[in-house]
Amino acid sequence: MKSLRLSVVNSILKGLVNALCKIDSKEYVEALANMGPAILAINHINFLEVPILVAQSYPIQVTGLAKEETWHNPLFGFIFDTYKAIPIDRKGAYRDVFLRVQEAIEKGFFVIFAPEGTRSKSGVLGKGHAGIVQLAYLTNAPVLPVVHFGGERIWDNLKHLRRTPFRFNVGRPFRFRFDGKSPGKSTREAMLDELMGQMARLLPENMRGPYAEAASKDAPHLEFLA
Repeated sequence: MKSLRLSVVNSILKGLVNALCKIDSKEYVEALANMGPAILAINHINFLEVPILVAQSYPIQVTGLAKEETWHNPLFGFIFDTYKAIPIDRKGAYRDVFLRVQEAIEKGFFVIFAPEGTRSKSGVLGKGHAGIVQLAYLTNAPVLPVVHFGGERIWDNLKHLRRTPFRFNVGRPFRFRFDGKSPGKSTREAMLDELMGQMARLLPENMRGPYAEAASKDAPHLEFLA
């Protein structure tokens, strides 16, 4: 019953996003098909990316984190429960959230995580937060950088009844080099900068934001898997 529910919801969701956008997701879907469960580090522009990520990847299992207030809306709550989304209390109860992410990964899910933590709206990559580093440490999960662009023009295109070109670029999967110990603050920040640099290099130069320089630097804290 649950798989039927997911199939039906996904078909509707995919139809809606395809009506709004011309989506180039081939590289993204192939990358997921060729590796095991991982943390998907994405840039956060607006409401579009998560529905497109989960809809385009089906039947590969992809879920993500969402603010717990989302469940106050019965329709959104139904959709997010269908995709096994993980509610997050933005006041800071992160330990339980990280444990739920670990459980999801152990069950075979890819878990979407946006290091910026908030929408940029303009598409320019914003400053990241180091929670993703701690998440990778606690779950021992690899990280796959996935960026997108085009969706920042959705509202203007809707006004002109145009579909929005929406493109994904995928980086190289990696693990952070933790050397068996939890990283201190300075190490976490260095790891974060290297991750964000990997994401920035996948974006057009005018969208790299504060990580334009990091995009061309080496990443000694990252162990690439491919």
